[in-house]
Amino acid sequence: MQNILIVGGAGYVGSHCARHLAAHGLQPIVYDDLSQGHRDFVRWGPLVKGDIRHFESLEAAFKQHQPQAVIHLAALTLVGDHARPVADYRDINVSGTEKLLAAMKSAGCSRLVYSSSCAVYGQPQADQLDEDHPLKPISTYGETKLEAEKLLWRAAADWGLEWIALRYFNAAGAAADAAIGEDHDPETHLIPRALGTLLGERTELKVFGENYETKDGTAVRDFVHVEDLAKGHHAALTYLSDGGRSRAINLGSGVGHSVLEVLQAIERVTGLKVPHSFAPPRPGDPARLVAGTDLAGDCLSWKAQCSLEQIIEDAWRWHSRSPTPGKQ
Repeated sequence: MQNILIVGGAGYVGSHCARHLAAHGLQPIVYDDLSQGHRDFVRWGPLVKGDIRHFESLEAAFKQHQPQAVIHLAALTLVGDHARPVADYRDINVSGTEKLLAAMKSAGCSRLVYSSSCAVYGQPQADQLDEDHPLKPISTYGETKLEAEKLLWRAAADWGLEWIALRYFNAAGAAADAAIGEDHDPETHLIPRALGTLLGERTELKVFGENYETKDGTAVRDFVHVEDLAKGHHAALTYLSDGGRSRAINLGSGVGHSVLEVLQAIERVTGLKVPHSFAPPRPGDPARLVAGTDLAGDCLSWKAQCSLEQIIEDAWRWHSRSPTPGKQ
């Protein structure tokens, strides 16, 4: 059985990846400091508690478990977080990636699937963003994700790293059996905030922007089920083991839904209307972010399978059962 080290594997996407890999004959080893992840999300393999910025801890994890490949998801991820110092993003997202790559090189582990983001593109210059779109991030998060991608290119040239950078669009949903799901603090994502409003976590949902140049004036986003993302990571590991060349690949549905369309879909699924009001748009928020998905199909034989309604059904099942699971 192959060991796969999942750095940040106690988090939202990481835990779904661990579960999926375990179900397909691979052994996930979770490396996480639990600052944002959840101890009770680590159920499909051992937990190594450690910080991505600590080379010695990483080195010890590689020596103990001898992974054949790494999935790297550890990061500060709030795109619009202006309260956190820029240095924190650089320390974790960039310097942490440098430490991980150094540990991989030292251990002779040369395959990496990196969790990147559509935030590397910045303001869209097309209705769908393919991987050739200019890279001009406008957030600290996007800038640090792009810097980390550049580290992968450098490591490939310097010592032969084989890598895939998966540029996510809007991860959403939960495991179909509600075993694990989305639990961020603070929660900034649309679908869990809307469902949380229905569950009494707030009196109304704030919708940021109503005058975008879209069909109903609200922002359009590409939502992809977290279980589809887990399958995408597995496909990327297979692609690398089969000799595929290093590159960045989008993971999105290729379909855009406006905020109001999401609220309408939530009403269809739950039978409940989400009380909401409008607020000014957040600085730098694009009107539309939708993935071009051809490369994922061509290279990974991957395509998002779950509809928006399926995403909401699974998220509603998770949040209804355990609206505030709590970190451990």
